[in-house]
Amino acid sequence: MGLLDGKVAIVTGAGRGIGREHALALAKEGAKIVINDVGTARDKMTEDKTPAEEVVNEIKKIGSDAVPDYTNVADYNAVKKMIDNTIATFGRLDILVNNAGILRDRMLVNMSEEEWDAVIAVHLKGTFNCTRHAAAYWREESKAGRQVSASVINTASDAGLIGNPGQTNYGSAKAGIAAFSIIAAAELGRYGVRVNCIVPQARTRLTVETPGVIGAMMAEKPEEGKLDIFGPENVAALVVYLASDEAKDITGRVFHVMGGRIDLLEGWHPIKTIRKEDTNWNVKDMLSRMKELMEGVEPEDLGTKMAMFLM
Repeated sequence: MGLLDGKVAIVTGAGRGIGREHALALAKEGAKIVINDVGTARDKMTEDKTPAEEVVNEIKKIGSDAVPDYTNVADYNAVKKMIDNTIATFGRLDILVNNAGILRDRMLVNMSEEEWDAVIAVHLKGTFNCTRHAAAYWREESKAGRQVSASVINTASDAGLIGNPGQTNYGSAKAGIAAFSIIAAAELGRYGVRVNCIVPQARTRLTVETPGVIGAMMAEKPEEGKLDIFGPENVAALVVYLASDEAKDITGRVFHVMGGRIDLLEGWHPIKTIRKEDTNWNVKDMLSRMKELMEGVEPEDLGTKMAMFLM
């Protein structure tokens, strides 16, 4: 008996990398899988059915069931059809893993509108599209009196939660996904839906080309036989757990996962405070009190923040 026997999952961007590992791990635990992948190239929009079909064949070889899907998650109406087709094919939907992504890395002063829009559309709008239509199905199931135990697992990034130069588009989308997950969890819990977010550090065709030190770290592979902390397969066990009924009390959470380490993250919090008790703030106050607030506060060092996850 698998942990996910009888459940049906959609994994977006499941033709390669992290998404592929998610799909295989879910299938090994008994879930039937819709392998969504439009087959896009890393740096331009293309269509290739091969990645999705190859993963479907892998899943069938291990004795589970899967079908390919080539929907562009940025297309609101097409995603509705994907959700409907999943339910028509397998009779239900229990798990949604929003993993699809692209990169259009560029320094802000050189970034085009198309490069901004494309990344926001796939990552942030794609997460909305898939979750929105799946949530509508689960709400109707709940209202009809059928018990729902559903799980949405979204994908954020260090680029959004810590920051990475050259990725204002990608980082903004990923920070938005983390916030989206927390709010969606609060809204959908009444229907039996859990929403969580993972922040994986893993080697994929996207991350190895990330600007700066992150890409350089990801590109390095360990010697044969040694632990590969950036192996994408390391992330999949957490996804299986969050997808299962064993995690029925976990929702609205963000988890950073790398190799053998998982961090439970929380959002913005005060590091220092100044107050006025009797009157509102004015410009004169700012001239003196803001110096007080910023005294002793070191400039943000993204490298130091990233190093916290590598210790």
